[in-house]
Amino acid sequence: MRDTTEIKVFFADTYALIEITGGNPNYKLYVGNILLTTKFNLIELYYHFLHDYSKETADHYLQVYSSCLIPITNTSIQYGMEFKLNHKQEKLSYADCIGYALAQELGIPFLTGDQKFASKENVEFVK
Repeated sequence: MRDTTEIKVFFADTYALIEITGGNPNYKLYVGNILLTTKFNLIELYYHFLHDYSKETADHYLQVYSSCLIPITNTSIQYGMEFKLNHKQEKLSYADCIGYALAQELGIPFLTGDQKFASKENVEFVK
């Protein structure tokens, strides 16, 4: 019998990538799907592994997630920075605002465990 599981596309922020890589069981559902991210998120991810593990681990995951990269568009810069300004009291990161804007632009869910995004539109919030 053929597997009829639908493959979905998500924009994965750095938080989500760290949880997936760390084996968080709450993120297991997302492993077989298509994950997209930006170089900003990859930079944050690299730093995380460099700081908490080793250069070898950081290099490994840089390679693994490089295939998930999508370009930052002018529209995502405009929308993302307007979003950041409109939510300045929340002190959202540039990377998250650009990622959120790209998810909106592409019509895909923004996958994160960042509490600041829990109640926002088009967010797949997973702890």
